[in-house]
Amino acid sequence: MERRAQVVDASASPHAKIRPVPIEAVKLEDEFWAPRQRVLRERALPTQYRLCEETGRISNFRRASGKEGGEFQGYFFNDSDVYKWIEASAFSLAAGPDRELESLVERVVDEVAAAQDDDGYLDTYFAFERKGERWANLREMHELYCHGHLFQAAIALYRSTGARKLLDVACRAADNITNVFGPGGRQGTPGHPEVEMALVELYRTTGQGAYLQVAEAFLDNRGRGMVGGGQNLIDHRQFRELDEIVGHSVRSLYLNCGATDVYMETGDKALWEALDRLWHSLAERRMYVTGGAGAHYDGEAFGVDYELPNAMAYAETCAAIANVMWNWRMFLATGDARYVDVLELALYNGALSGISLDGSHYFYVNPLADRGDHRRQEWFPCACCPPNIARLLASLQGYAYGASESEVWVNLYAQSKMQAQLPKAVSIEQRTGYPWQGDVTFAIEPKAEVDFGLNVRIPGWCERAELELNGRRLEASIGPNRFIALRRTWSAGDVVRLSLHMPVERIESNPLVDENLGRVALRRGPLIYCLEQVDNPDFDVWNLIVPTDASLMAEWEPNVLNGVMVIRGVGLAIDSDWSDRRLYRPPVAEGRGARRVKFTAIPYYAWANREPGPMTVWVGSLRMP
Repeated sequence: MERRAQVVDASASPHAKIRPVPIEAVKLEDEFWAPRQRVLRERALPTQYRLCEETGRISNFRRASGKEGGEFQGYFFNDSDVYKWIEASAFSLAAGPDRELESLVERVVDEVAAAQDDDGYLDTYFAFERKGERWANLREMHELYCHGHLFQAAIALYRSTGARKLLDVACRAADNITNVFGPGGRQGTPGHPEVEMALVELYRTTGQGAYLQVAEAFLDNRGRGMVGGGQNLIDHRQFRELDEIVGHSVRSLYLNCGATDVYMETGDKALWEALDRLWHSLAERRMYVTGGAGAHYDGEAFGVDYELPNAMAYAETCAAIANVMWNWRMFLATGDARYVDVLELALYNGALSGISLDGSHYFYVNPLADRGDHRRQEWFPCACCPPNIARLLASLQGYAYGASESEVWVNLYAQSKMQAQLPKAVSIEQRTGYPWQGDVTFAIEPKAEVDFGLNVRIPGWCERAELELNGRRLEASIGPNRFIALRRTWSAGDVVRLSLHMPVERIESNPLVDENLGRVALRRGPLIYCLEQVDNPDFDVWNLIVPTDASLMAEWEPNVLNGVMVIRGVGLAIDSDWSDRRLYRPPVAEGRGARRVKFTAIPYYAWANREPGPMTVWVGSLRMP
């Protein structure tokens, strides 16, 4: 088969404006993402496999097939972690061969296939003694969620390597779901959405319309009380009536992914109108400056508008990943760069902070302020986040470009080489130091002269951009969708240069975010910064004030955190004379106890990779007289 390892294959979706460029068509050669993918392949994926074995996740499949005895191990949804690991490995194999990893995947796939029942059902928790409980508790038991991850793993492996074994397993399992929940069958909807987008992708892969119909049915059955009618499971209203993003943040965002996939196939106007309302609710009132999502520990849920606590932020790594996934689909449906802006924000900040620099430890929760107690863990009893960040990082190339019959969209900037058919073969080499530098060069190399449009994204954070074509400055206008469109007949040797001005910026919150009133965050390019105590030993970073007229400078530090651009400046540290027996007192004279200090800020994604200590994203701001 022709390899087309796309995360979302909207190539034939009638209501998608953009089709993705496959992973194998983009070769990363940069100093930011490519090393992370090497660490992922060499360390993270082997370690995650070992932990899946040590914690009984793979043994559960052997037990279900009769190869091993004993009790089921771990949480009832542990199958999903194995499937996400397979998916991550598949996307890694799409980027380049690795016989050892491929052999490991084949062994795990054999165990999965052996555990499938004759009727296609596959969930190791419901083997043997629990067989009579199947589909009895869709609200809590995650059967459909696990099946969704099975489908996505199978599709990724098939598209990346051509291997059909797991895809055949997935189709038999999907046929079983269709027989149970399809027309004339049982009414239901999953307590944890995920299967909706997976069924649509399986429809795109196989052409089986029944899979799309069941995905639509699961979506339409929400709000009818089938999983309790509660807001946390987004069962309080029908989807097309939703006007605010609520509930468990991962479930909500996964549901939006599935709804967007259904829209791209059906063109349901009411569905799109609901998705648009939900996106504005998230991006304008309920999303962290890092692209993280979910304010509450209770229910891992969104809060009300502007409820965005810092130290108590939940901001689960999986929620930031889901934010990337949803905005990718919204972009494919529209070609609008504002969705890529949110994707990029969540990718570089809220999601990337979920994995350590050495690829061996993970955050489940990503606060924006901490006193030094929150540290990454090697694994979790509920281990959804580690293989989830692995599958995102392994598939990065698949988000970099979009295409149509005669246009290319450049979404993410990273040194790379891309090949596409427009319909003639075109090669584009991208040279850049992004995200540290804003200069990007595109070398266009068609095999023969070809007319096509090159659309380069101007990120929402960028206030000023300049463009050159073959050394000539262009007065190109930024379109309403934040792309600059260059349409011409291209020849080998054509060069486009883009300069994105990347100053250090102060970011303010809407004043209704009460924790951030009078405070600012620091941003440079796509990166949000934080202050960590290890870089600022002379004062408590929670007590820093950055005057509005303070000069802020970016400086490259090759020996810090694998090489980062830090932000340096001079601020005021408020040395507290409070005793631990006093909670309140009358205010003292303004400026009392303040002293000038030099401070250093680092990218948020890199915090907690060194010695523990206080950290904060938001710092005090003061207008000096």
